[in-house]
Amino acid sequence: MFYVLSKLLHYFLMPFLWILALLLLALFLKSQKWRRLSLVTAVALLLLLSNPFLANEAWRAWEVDAVPLKELGQYDVAVILGGVTTTGKDGTDRVHTNKGADRFLHPLHLYRLGKIKKFILSGGHGNLLGAGMPEAEQLKKVLVMAGVPAEDIITESNSRNTRQNAENTAAILRNHPELRKVLLVTSAFHMRRSEACFNKVGLHPDVFSTDFYATNRQFTPDETIVPSAVVFTHWQLLLHEIAGYIVYKIAGYS
Repeated sequence: MFYVLSKLLHYFLMPFLWILALLLLALFLKSQKWRRLSLVTAVALLLLLSNPFLANEAWRAWEVDAVPLKELGQYDVAVILGGVTTTGKDGTDRVHTNKGADRFLHPLHLYRLGKIKKFILSGGHGNLLGAGMPEAEQLKKVLVMAGVPAEDIITESNSRNTRQNAENTAAILRNHPELRKVLLVTSAFHMRRSEACFNKVGLHPDVFSTDFYATNRQFTPDETIVPSAVVFTHWQLLLHEIAGYIVYKIAGYS
């Protein structure tokens, strides 16, 4: 039920739908005062939430900072959280990834540098209805094709959310006492909730953020004034993650 509710919450946190609803109210409300208020609010939200500078500042405030490679120590295992593959495309004989592919590409780099010894891949399928190949198994295919020995990869294919990632990883590590020093890898926007969940189950890993949405500040017209439709999807993702963080805190998951 919690998984279904989290999926439904995604739709209520879409700024585009907020603006659409306000515009419909501006058309159909009988009160001239409330019609005007709805229209002004819709325009204000449209201007604010399409501004790339404001969105970038929000990302910079929320995302967990990167750790320079030269400052990173040696780790027994990197725990890589799922959320980087896509489904529904032609070509089921291959792995399709989205922007979050840095979640496994950067740990692969660390593996080649000798900074991590093994991987734990945590993630089941993310479909609300039906099933599919667990994401951990898909990522294992990629790492093996990249030359990582299968014996250096542990898969956990039952998790469907961040809380389960933490709980199931903790169960694995109890059976592998040799894996003491743990590095948690996920997207920068997802790291606050992930670290809190892993701390809650007693793991207390070091963290390594990847897949950043925030960029360096740029004061060009394109980055400060010109509206961007893409920014709406960024706000939706950020609002969804902040809401998830709050819900997890209230529920005692983190």
